[in-house]
Amino acid sequence: MSDTFHVSRSYGFERQLQVYMAGLQGQRPTIAVNPEALEQQASAAMTPEAQGYLGGMGSSMRANREAFQRWQIVPRMLRDVSQRDLSVEILGTRLPVPFLLAPIGVLSIIHPEAELAVARAAKALEIPMLLSTASSKNMEEVASAMGETPHWFQLYWSKDFDLTASLVQRAEQAGYQAIVVTLDTTLLGWRDQDIQNAYLPFLLGQGLGNYVSDPVFRRALPDPPEENPFAAVRHFVNIFTNPALTWNDLAFLRQHTKLPILLKGILHPDDARRALDSGIEGIVVSNHGGRQVDGAQAALDALPRVVDAVKGQVPVLFDSGIRRASDIFKALALGARAVLLGRPYVWGLAQGGEDGVSEVLQNFLADLDLTLALSGHTSYSALTRDALVREP
Repeated sequence: MSDTFHVSRSYGFERQLQVYMAGLQGQRPTIAVNPEALEQQASAAMTPEAQGYLGGMGSSMRANREAFQRWQIVPRMLRDVSQRDLSVEILGTRLPVPFLLAPIGVLSIIHPEAELAVARAAKALEIPMLLSTASSKNMEEVASAMGETPHWFQLYWSKDFDLTASLVQRAEQAGYQAIVVTLDTTLLGWRDQDIQNAYLPFLLGQGLGNYVSDPVFRRALPDPPEENPFAAVRHFVNIFTNPALTWNDLAFLRQHTKLPILLKGILHPDDARRALDSGIEGIVVSNHGGRQVDGAQAALDALPRVVDAVKGQVPVLFDSGIRRASDIFKALALGARAVLLGRPYVWGLAQGGEDGVSEVLQNFLADLDLTLALSGHTSYSALTRDALVREP
């Protein structure tokens, strides 16, 4: 066995045994195992406004899911899969599993403990987390909850460049290991459900944890946000999006942080090549989970072309549409180094807070382990496109 092979726990067998032994005592999982049932359960636990905010554009979300169905795993037989390695290496750090928790903001509309509940569950299972700029809890609190478990910071680039600099510097000081800049949200998309509900949680002061705790943001207010929350919300609305951003602005970010910079929202191979020319350290192929452009290309359909354009010069990660372990397998086989898991863990949060997130993640780890083994492979980092076939 090579030195780079890290034997992982037998997540699949351990989880199966745990569930089946509990079954002997008459106990069944309270959090649905099936992703579709999990979503239905979570919807029943959320307000209509929260459901709509977590949702997306119908056609783009469908496209993301349909893209996974076009690729099929071809299991191989009679291979020794008794020892398996779920780890992957990214930016010089070996992550124990090939996924991170995706940055999803405003989690206080889902559960009062919001990102802190997610961070505690992630830490307990040693699963890396990517924190949204629009989190309800501030980045320092979440970093403390994550401890030594890897955590990255997702950046929404504000109109206020001084605020942007402050955010990334705070993230670096708090121990975040990378900055992931979301490119596809320089304006909020036309989100049917939010418009129908006339609902934007930011206007209610939700999702502003990193803003109201920031010294630059606070200096721009006439009164402290604790005394005049309306002024804080109004200022946030004025500076949150920045449609004037260009490739040239990336140099500003490099001046204000030593952390690796990844760009999230890349779908076109020419943009991937432009990112390389800008000196970034990684790319996340994503269409924002189908929440920004109705009719956008499915992220998985974009992935192979971006991987080919990058030619291994920087890691390519994948986001949008992950619901099952088989989806992670397919994305990694198509060239992603790791993926970002989003909505499923939030569905767990909606039903059980930290315990709900933990339940969903334990099931994902088990499925991930078993999918690798039963497909005849022992390492996620070694998967290639030969592990898949595409529908005619």
